[in-house]
Amino acid sequence: MRILVVGASRGLGRAVVDGLAGDGHDVTGVSRTRPAVVEAQWIEADFGVPGRAAESIADQAPDELDVIIYNLGIWEATAFTDDYSFLAQSAEATEALVAANVTGPLLVLRRLLPRLLDSAQPKIILTGSTSGLPRSGRPEVAFGASKNALNGIADALRENYREQRLAVTVLQLGYLNTDDPLHTPKARAAEAGRGTQIPVHDVLDVIRMLLGLSPASFVRELVMPAILDERF
Repeated sequence: MRILVVGASRGLGRAVVDGLAGDGHDVTGVSRTRPAVVEAQWIEADFGVPGRAAESIADQAPDELDVIIYNLGIWEATAFTDDYSFLAQSAEATEALVAANVTGPLLVLRRLLPRLLDSAQPKIILTGSTSGLPRSGRPEVAFGASKNALNGIADALRENYREQRLAVTVLQLGYLNTDDPLHTPKARAAEAGRGTQIPVHDVLDVIRMLLGLSPASFVRELVMPAILDERF
């Protein structure tokens, strides 16, 4: 498959690029800077200005695509800590978060959707978060709102392009263990998270499952928390 991964330089995104390229897929990664060592094609794009980033990606992306994975996401500087305060967040930081997490995917998909719909089995995978679910139990206002917005994007895309069989999946992920993502054996990565973090190996396996589905079905939403996450 011909796959574009946005937000791919490290963590989950890099694990997805490395894993899918290793599976034999034709993978193109997108990030602000190109990693020093990478086996995939790469596009440098800074989502500080989403419109410019979308144009740059459209100019350099392959003419034919089967899958777009939008994994880019940023959060408040003090998110997921006891120091978080919604009122302490600057307007500039909030605007940058929304630009990357909401405006970014809208503009990228608007530019690339025509070539994706030429595929026999077009797929979009959006990396959401359990923080964006109703009654998530998390206080991060801007991050939660931006990840919840992905559900609206996904629902609208499905309805617009149902006849073209566009499959759109939102992965609602809990806390990830992104340390040494694929070089650490899976069992050791799981142990490192101690049940409170999801190994990126597991998310990669889910993405492989989604890519292997027939054209007759799709996964609308997949909620994937850590096993010891007390919110679920």
